[in-house]
Amino acid sequence: MNPPPQNPGAGSHGRPRSASPNARPQRNRPGRFYGGRGRSAHPPRQRRTRVEHQAPSGRPRPAGATPPPIGPETVRVIPLGGVEEIGRNMTAVEIGNDIFILDAGFQFREEETPGIDYILPNTGYLEERRDKIRGLLISHGHLDHIGGIPYVIDRIGNPTIYTRRLTGMMIKKRQEEFAQTTPVQIREVEKDEHIKLGDHTVRFFGVTHTVPDSMGIIIETAWGDVVFTGDIKLNHDNGQPSEEEVREFGVFKSRNVLLLLMDSTNVWQPGFSIPEKNVYTTLENIIKDATGRLIIAMFASHLERLIRVIAFAEKYGKKIVIDGRSMRTNIEIARELGLVKYKDDTVVPVESMGEYPPERMVILATGAQGDEFASLARIGNKSHKHIRLQPTDTVVLSSSVIPGNERAVQKLKDNLSRQGAHIITYHASDVHASGHGNREEAVWIHKQVKPKFFVPVHGYHYMLRVHSHLAMELGVPKNHVVVPDNGSIIEIVKGEKISTLPMKAPSELRVVEGHTVSELSDVLMRDRKALGQEGFCVVVATVDRRTGRLHKSPDIISRGFVYLRDNKELMDQTRLIIRKSVEGSMRNPRAVDLDAARDDLAESVSRFLLQRTMKRPIVIPVIVSV
Repeated sequence: MNPPPQNPGAGSHGRPRSASPNARPQRNRPGRFYGGRGRSAHPPRQRRTRVEHQAPSGRPRPAGATPPPIGPETVRVIPLGGVEEIGRNMTAVEIGNDIFILDAGFQFREEETPGIDYILPNTGYLEERRDKIRGLLISHGHLDHIGGIPYVIDRIGNPTIYTRRLTGMMIKKRQEEFAQTTPVQIREVEKDEHIKLGDHTVRFFGVTHTVPDSMGIIIETAWGDVVFTGDIKLNHDNGQPSEEEVREFGVFKSRNVLLLLMDSTNVWQPGFSIPEKNVYTTLENIIKDATGRLIIAMFASHLERLIRVIAFAEKYGKKIVIDGRSMRTNIEIARELGLVKYKDDTVVPVESMGEYPPERMVILATGAQGDEFASLARIGNKSHKHIRLQPTDTVVLSSSVIPGNERAVQKLKDNLSRQGAHIITYHASDVHASGHGNREEAVWIHKQVKPKFFVPVHGYHYMLRVHSHLAMELGVPKNHVVVPDNGSIIEIVKGEKISTLPMKAPSELRVVEGHTVSELSDVLMRDRKALGQEGFCVVVATVDRRTGRLHKSPDIISRGFVYLRDNKELMDQTRLIIRKSVEGSMRNPRAVDLDAARDDLAESVSRFLLQRTMKRPIVIPVIVSV
């Protein structure tokens, strides 16, 4: 995943926030506090995870919003995730009585979703039609394409997974981390292979990406092929595609392609992407010339690059330390499959690193995105148990910065620099190349495939829109191109006309929080942001149930809201507001509505604090009768 910068989300402040722990449903107001603690970035899993599913919210769909059954002679395509963001890629292709699912990834949380671990595609449409699902077809082993499997596989009826061997091993290994999930059924396939699923034939072809065994998928229909590229770039030499690329895409010379679904991530970038071989050359030279210890940080899923780094280190007589659980796991899988070969003493434990001269050490580390629990961040903040930076160390950040991680990466670089390390980034040297092709690579692929209809996938809306214009420039008629949203129901009828239905498949965000999968609540997110930005106050009023008057001075507890703690006058005035609100609500103690009294107390305190401080802390009212 190497996305360009995204547009920041807009936000606004509404009315003063208030909260009541025992609020009545009919009085629910935006910004109410419902409990639950926000969490910082989640640590690596230490044990097997149990997945619990919460029932959907039960909110009725708008009238006429239920998707109708698919009609005859129709190909229906529904992007369920990955077309309004980078991540959680999943697309359903429905033809007659068969549904094929393309990928099942997750998306890492964003600033707009505090406390969330992952964001999933919404599988509601598939859950209602699970008897029609003929298979889950996985293009490659990156988490934005396989990460959602443990969370959604049971919901959609545990269909057989069809993928290549490495990807299958990565799925199995990840599944072992989850307790009480149904064992997955994986059927290994190879490029150039074809299989019969339901009433249709599915074929596979090899594509270039940053992980081995990446593949594209072809679903044959009576009106032509539906072609899905997955994540893709070209292996090229100065803009000339390699013989292998020409051979793989030569299959389309004799095929009739009805619809192309293609990666759009970097189509907005002009020219060709940097070939991965350029990165290999740069990294080899850095490893060869290093006069001190070398730390190379990258995504654990950049397996091709990891394999090359290990080979270069061994070639120049250096030892490797692999510091990062996911990275170790992926390299172990690659070694088991024969994708990487090295002597047993080439890779050494981190505890044994001190036995070798610094110039003979290469450390492969996770955490190039500034992840606070990853290896490199712990090295940077001096909390790593075994690794302390030296002024002679060189740190290579072999990845671009994912949007939203800029501050974390800057902090990481600052921490490393303070310890004297020399840092090399992709801005200064070819130490990273995207796994997604640029504009001219997309042009070449379109010319090979020659689709009748086109739907761009994988990327933010801007990226999809740029890709759609490119397809039209290459000869696809404007009325043969659809730019989708998540949940869009796109239909091609009799192979002649493409359209989008007025209703959508369920597309509300589904999220993973700890062990629980549930639909995202706007109110919950709003309250979490308020807690992080404004803090909260708990006001406790103890009331004499006989007289309705306060039994003692109200208690005020605040966290993340400094104004009360530091200002005695404001504290005293707030207590007066509490007394006035509570005693006004309880003039008749025998007929008091405690829920209404709590709401009024929260509103009164919130309004007062906003007027005096221009801040909107969440107010949690507690009224105790004695």
